[in-house]
Order: sequence, then C-alpha cells, then structure tokens
Amino acid sequence: MNKILGIGSRIEHPDHGKGVITNVTSELYWVTFMDSGLETITVDDTFEIIEAIADEVDTVSFYEVEKSLRDLLKRYSDISEVVPIADKWKGGTMTLTPKDTSLSSKEIPIDTFFHKIVMLRDRIRVMEQKVNASKVLDEQDKIDLQQYITRMYGSLTTFNVLFKNSTQNFKGASLKK
Repeated sequence: MNKILGIGSRIEHPDHGKGVITNVTSELYWVTFMDSGLETITVDDTFEIIEAIADEVDTVSFYEVEKSLRDLLKRYSDISEVVPIADKWKGGTMTLTPKDTSLSSKEIPIDTFFHKIVMLRDRIRVMEQKVNASKVLDEQDKIDLQQYITRMYGSLTTFNVLFKNSTQNFKGASLKK
C-alpha cells in the first residue's frame, strides 16, 4: 500500500482528469476534479501524483478547501472560466475580405473567434501571475513586464464588444497602484 496523500495533493486520474484531494480516510480520497466535480476514489486506485502533500489530515472548513481548490485551479490550469458572448453575436460569422478581388473571402464563426480571444486573455493572466510571483526577476523587471502586459490588454480592448458581461472585458492602463 502506498503512503497516504494529504489534503491539497494534486493528482491526475485516467477517468476523471486533474483534481485536488479535499478529504482523506485510510481507504478513500475525496477528490474535486476540474471536469467531473467531487468524486471518491480508493487510495489504491490508479492515478498520477502531480504534487504530493504530506499526510495532512487536519480538519479544515469547507470554505478553506474550496478557496484552496479555486486558487490551485487558477494557478495550474489553462481551463478558462465560462465567459458568455454577447447575445447579438451568437451564431454569427466574421467575413475577412481581401483588397485583391481575385482572392476569396474567409468566413469565421464569431463563437470560435471569441473562444480564442478568451483563451488568449486567460493565458496573459497566467503569464501576469507568473511574472508577479517570480523569485528570479527583480522588482524593476517585474514592473517593466507588467507594463507590457497592461499594453497587451489595452490592445485587445477592441474585442470588448463581443463580451456579454462588461466585468469580463479587457482593461488597459488603470489608476490602481
């Protein structure tokens, strides 16, 4: 029998995908998986250990577990939140027409384009978190890179028209310090 993993350990299960152990007994793990939610698996089930936490079975509140899980999922996942497209664009297409009339136009579903924009935004956010958490970069390098990231967001504000909720829009430079 393997050593029991502690609460907060991250695993990848062949059927359920990536998840975080949120409760432990001598026989079972309660694991919250990104794709399938809360599942129980046996301690001798087949899975890959991504990050093992020592056998920590202290009791914690559900709120603390939920907060930790959200933080881990944001930090280690490129899965984006559900971001709805504005109703007026659902099912629409974009047509790219070249100036040269001998070339053909290209139609792209707006939903596909919007999904790629959201993925780009989420990857920029991850990059921003990694820059801010870096132990290798000095403070001036972090500030310089943060300014570039802010400009990236600013360049993408054109696409805000596609977002249903303005709280999820791109934002460029702001007055926050």
